[in-house]
Order: sequence, then C-alpha cells, then structure tokens
Amino acid sequence: AFYGCSSLTQITIPSSVTAIGECAFGRCSSLKQFIIPPFITEIGDSLFNLCKSLPQIIIPSTITVIGRGAFYGCESFTQITIPSSITAIKYQTFARCEALKQVTIPSSVTEIESNAFYGCSSLTQITIPSSIKSIGFYAFSKCQSLTQITIPSSIKLIENYAFSDCRSLTQITIPSSVTEIQQSAFYFCLSLK
Repeated sequence: AFYGCSSLTQITIPSSVTAIGECAFGRCSSLKQFIIPPFITEIGDSLFNLCKSLPQIIIPSTITVIGRGAFYGCESFTQITIPSSITAIKYQTFARCEALKQVTIPSSVTEIESNAFYGCSSLTQITIPSSIKSIGFYAFSKCQSLTQITIPSSIKLIENYAFSDCRSLTQITIPSSVTEIQQSAFYFCLSLK
C-alpha cells in the first residue's frame, strides 16, 4: 500500500483498521513513527522491511504473530521487547537491525527460526529462554558484538552456521541436552576461548 514511499515520515492508522497487508510500509526509509492500531493481531511479512529511520516500535500484547522479515533492515532500532503472546521468531524477523543492542525474548517463544537475528552487529547479549527447542541456521550469524551466550537445556539442535562470524564471542555454554551441532555452527568465531 505504501511500499517505497521514501519521504513518508509519519502516518496515523485509525483504530477501525483490523488488518495491514504484507510489505505495506516496506522501504519507507524516512518513517520515524508508527503506532500499531489496537485491533491488529498480526504483523505481516516484511511489513516494516528496510524502514531505516524507525527508531523503535512498541509491539502490543494483541499481536500473536510477527511475520517473516517484518523488521528486516530496521537499522535504527536499539531495543525491542517481544510480548508473551508471540510463540515464534520467524525467518529474518530482526535481521540486519544493526543498532539493536537489547532483545527480550519471552518464555512463550519456542522457536528461533533461521536468520532471525542475522547481522545484528550491535547486539551484545541475549538471553535464550528455556522454552526454545531449536536454534535455526544463521539465527545469530554476524552478531559481531555478542560476547557470550548460554544455551538452555531445552535445546537439542544447533543448526548450520547458527553463531557463525560472531567475532567477539569468547564463551559459550552448551548443555548435555544438545544432541546435534550442525556444520559450521561456530564458524569464524575468532575470539572463542
């Protein structure tokens, strides 16, 4: 609907709106403010893709699904709180949010899909709750400020390249629950001791 409106800085959506389609505000690179209407239950795929100027967004507890690539390339985000109504962090949801320093993942989340936090180069720490069953491929790849991580005992599988190119990662704790660490999971973790 507003895809590529690169000069759009602000928009007010009325409370009568109950659905917003995929990519609706994708590439609105000047958008600085957005309030999610109260009757929206889903953030669609790529909804805010490459909204580079958007400094933050409050995700209300009415949201039950955050789509694939919903916040991909929102490089001004510094922090995000995921509500307990969310059960999965999908493919590329927060990928390339380069200023993102802090993320709170609730215990309602059971899956971190592939590329979920790929290229979040300012992310220094993240707590993975014990509800998570698997960490998808490239999930935290290129999180180059991440220094340490503790994998909870609920995890059985760490997929391909999950923590690859995390160059500041010095320490990782892997519990005995993990039965498989796939190819190149910690590839190019140059500081790992």
